[in-house]
Amino acid sequence: MRPVTGEPGTTGQRWDPARELERDEGRERTREPGREQTRLRVVIGEDSVLLLAGLVKLLESAGFEVVATAGDGTALVAVVDRERPDVVIADVRMPPTYTDEGIRAALVIRAQWPDIAILVLSQYVEERYAADLLSANTSRVGYLLKDRVADVTEFLDALRRVAAGGTALDPEVVAQLLVRRGTDPLTALTQRERDVLALMAEGRSNTEIAASLVITDSAVSKHINSIFTKLGLHPGDTGHRRVLAVLRYLGAAPAS
Repeated sequence: MRPVTGEPGTTGQRWDPARELERDEGRERTREPGREQTRLRVVIGEDSVLLLAGLVKLLESAGFEVVATAGDGTALVAVVDRERPDVVIADVRMPPTYTDEGIRAALVIRAQWPDIAILVLSQYVEERYAADLLSANTSRVGYLLKDRVADVTEFLDALRRVAAGGTALDPEVVAQLLVRRGTDPLTALTQRERDVLALMAEGRSNTEIAASLVITDSAVSKHINSIFTKLGLHPGDTGHRRVLAVLRYLGAAPAS
């Protein structure tokens, strides 16, 4: 992943989303002519003018429709109520106190409009906020560090995955949540099973997990079934076992 060379708004910032998206734009032009692609409607909650401008340009160049932006949590909830977008991108810290306005707005949106996907961006790993966001439902939700935006392909893949109903968690968020736990309920898992579960928590499919760990799809399925068994997640359990396993991994759900 290319490092961000400066904080948005400083003289060290050299990120050029237009240049990085030339390849994506080329792929857009080679799509089958005559087939209209449905554009995902996005609302962005971000108070940094430079980062906001970069995100808007990045998303519109990639085929998204940015229908509105907001500079604080209250305004974000209001524009979401008005526009009812497919996806919301929200900064964790927003005016006036720059503490948790953004994440609180995201939680309100999750509660009032559960069909709207939310991708939260944070400058640093904030374990409590990630746990709060994931506590009720892990579908249509993502939590990424802002540095991840610099990797255009990875960021857009995460956004599309969340919009499609999946989960996208920054690997650093997953790592910090695991370290934070005082008592690890996953001691029964082998290291390979932990590796598989960590990638599941990032929202990876079985095929993507297999490619990352250089193992077969069949081996991934066997590891996942073993994880379910060791965590006591049986087919008759309420809820999707994959989601429950991820929640258990992140410490957002108690052991049964």
